Amino acid sequence: MRDFLRRLPKAELHLHIEGSLEPELMFSLAERNGIRLPYGSVEEVRAAYDFADLQSFLDLYYQGMSVLRTAEDFHDLAMDYFRRASAEGVVHVEMHFDPQAHLARGVELPVVMEGLSRARRQAWRELGVSSAMILAFLRDRPAEEAMQVLESAAPYWEMLDAVGLDSAEQGNPPEKFAAVFRFARELGIPRVAHAGEEGPPAYIREALDLLDVCRIDHGVRCLEDPTLVARLRDERVVLTVCPLSNVRLRVVERMSDHPLPQLLEAGLTLTLNSDDPAYFGGGMLENFAACHEAFGWSKETFTGLARNALEAAFMSDERRQALLHRLAETR
Repeated sequence: MRDFLRRLPKAELHLHIEGSLEPELMFSLAERNGIRLPYGSVEEVRAAYDFADLQSFLDLYYQGMSVLRTAEDFHDLAMDYFRRASAEGVVHVEMHFDPQAHLARGVELPVVMEGLSRARRQAWRELGVSSAMILAFLRDRPAEEAMQVLESAAPYWEMLDAVGLDSAEQGNPPEKFAAVFRFARELGIPRVAHAGEEGPPAYIREALDLLDVCRIDHGVRCLEDPTLVARLRDERVVLTVCPLSNVRLRVVERMSDHPLPQLLEAGLTLTLNSDDPAYFGGGMLENFAACHEAFGWSKETFTGLARNALEAAFMSDERRQALLHRLAETR
């Protein structure tokens, strides 16, 4: 089954590119940029990956990205992930990136965009991996700041496949960013949002009604609201579920407790994703394999999940049809 899951052409819709920073690359970039890390070794970094909740992860996440300073750093970060993902059968990657976290460190948006864009071109040329970019707003920062970021991104609006909403969910409801997402809609930029991970089902409803999103990132707490579940099913709203992330951040205690089987049984449109693979126990292949080990799903189930992702991805119709054809031929 693992060989089949590797061959399966997979689209990753929920990836934070800064969360793909492996400890080895973190140390390499720190040395390049003359940055002193509070860890003595790769092993010490990995030992710190024992998170009590989302906030404890975010503290380490922001600390780790301090090594990203130049366009070359962002290029190397993305290419490192593209190569690993390609080896796992990933054919399309949609990168969330967090401009505010970099602006706060004095790293300007053009630096981020240059590095990531160059990596995207190289990944397509050398690996045949297509990609999309999702500019994410930090929900624990002021909405006014998010609006300033979107306005300052004007030179790159046509390069953005979507805007998103991430970071600490508790106490930061989607309604806080209604004006920002309304502006993105006026610009013709699609919208996605994290909701229903640590936050309540009401946040999912707000993201749909007030932010007009086309996808919900995570969304696992929707099961607490049967009416919401029916709406998500009837409207075929895509949920980008991240199983290993949910375990590492204690959304669930263990994979066997994960609500994925119930979500599937409810008829929801699900996809599997890695979220922050360097911190949460692996990339796409490990997430697919963990689901097989926990739930014993068939090849048909995994093929259906892969199809959902390809159909929902931000890509050209030509690319989509080519990948769907490839998926249909995978045995």
